Amino acid sequence: MGSNGDSDDIDWSDDEVRTCSSVSSVSVHIPVFTPPTCESSTSGSKINNRFLEMGYPSRVVLKAMEEHGEDDEEAILNAILTYLGQNKYFETMNLLEDMGFQYDEAFTAINRCGLETPIEELVEFIDAAKMGKEDDLQDLQVELNDAGQSRNGKKQKLSREERWTDTGKRMPLMIGFGVPNVGIKTIHREIPDAGKGPPYFYYENVAYTPKGVWENMSRFLYEIEPEFVDSMHFSAAARKRGYIHNLPIDERFPILPIPPSTIQEALPITNKWWPKWDLRTKLNCILIRHGSAEDTKKIKEELDKSGPDPPEHVRKNVLEQCRKYNFVWVGKNKVAPLDLDEIEVIMEFSKCHTRGGGISTTARYQCLGNSFQVDTVAYHLSVLKKLFPSGINVLSLFSGLGGAEVALHRLGIPLKFVVSVESSETCRNILQSWWEQSNQQGTLINIFDVRDVTLGKLKELMDMSHGFDLVIGGSPCNNLAGRNRYTRDGIYGDQSSLFFDYFRILDLVKKITVYRGYG
Repeated sequence: MGSNGDSDDIDWSDDEVRTCSSVSSVSVHIPVFTPPTCESSTSGSKINNRFLEMGYPSRVVLKAMEEHGEDDEEAILNAILTYLGQNKYFETMNLLEDMGFQYDEAFTAINRCGLETPIEELVEFIDAAKMGKEDDLQDLQVELNDAGQSRNGKKQKLSREERWTDTGKRMPLMIGFGVPNVGIKTIHREIPDAGKGPPYFYYENVAYTPKGVWENMSRFLYEIEPEFVDSMHFSAAARKRGYIHNLPIDERFPILPIPPSTIQEALPITNKWWPKWDLRTKLNCILIRHGSAEDTKKIKEELDKSGPDPPEHVRKNVLEQCRKYNFVWVGKNKVAPLDLDEIEVIMEFSKCHTRGGGISTTARYQCLGNSFQVDTVAYHLSVLKKLFPSGINVLSLFSGLGGAEVALHRLGIPLKFVVSVESSETCRNILQSWWEQSNQQGTLINIFDVRDVTLGKLKELMDMSHGFDLVIGGSPCNNLAGRNRYTRDGIYGDQSSLFFDYFRILDLVKKITVYRGYG
């Protein structure tokens, strides 16, 4: 490999040539900086600092400057990329572009955060760049590189519990109005008269959304402030969500028994094979995607070739894949995706909750990936136990495979009358099966199409039940998720527009409640 950063003498494989064919030479897109008019030593110091701030290792920066002098930033950057491995650079670029990001977005993220940054952190950086302002990004970059000392004395990147809202400002720690075993000062929460219950309502959506989405949802839902919570405080997996609700927030309590809070506790069978250099204790968000057999095969082959003490670059590559797909260790140098029953346990459903009835594996993954995390939702709903000791009437809108119903059941709140509006036949079948298996004594009514929930239908249902006590729901992750680059249409997307049906139905329920004198 030439020291001048050229790639003509590199022995590219066919796959690498195909990977690179979609992008131009790196040097074409590298910004040419105007050298400052000062002495060379001062200039070199500034250039050195600039590349260090971009996240490049100091030894690589110094080597590039020794080879190319202190003033030619373009040559230095080309050399740095060469030393770090152009193959890795192009692979990351190609992966980000496959995810729907623009070339310039991917290029900026890699150069700001560093080539060794896990792919999901690059994605979050790009999302932040789209949502925020440049001065906020500068602050973020400083924190990404210098966020403080970890227990072993090494620098840490910005905590995953502190990211960005739709307004471009960083979120606080995602503990909402409090989570179990985390102290928080008393919160005074104002709810406008128009938004007060009963009926109570609870609406969940992904925390990271296009700019303005949460603000718009809050405006429709009586200007109530969202509560942002990461399910990592309740389970072994992260799941960053926002909730707009009018529930009381005092005297919440978790469901018992407290579930495992780490990977090692939730999946003890993996402990025997877990390498010391994999420091993960929490899984990433449970998504509908999962790694392939080819992905796990490559990891095993790479580790087998590396011997008992893999070099750092091998470890980093393996960990990047493990984080991306939530791989866990199941044998010597052997990883695997989570089994469906393991996901059910982490989401706090009973084992085999989604199994049976001819439901395909793919459909089960999809339902679980779009579901409520039961412990998190149950903690918020726990205040209803004192309010409805004899049972509760629930209108459940697009809430999937029954996470809300399971949470209420686990809290010991009898389900007297439940209307579930859910277009997914798979989710409806799973809920119906759980309803029967758990020996529910109340009434369950399934409705397929939200358009059937008209004023007349609501009057009929509320006359049957004497009113709804809780209207709960959420939109699928699809269009509101910040990482859906192709179909992300924000609140007006095909799936996300269900929010307007949620508001429409909630508004009708409130009016009927007042008119009929329910509640």
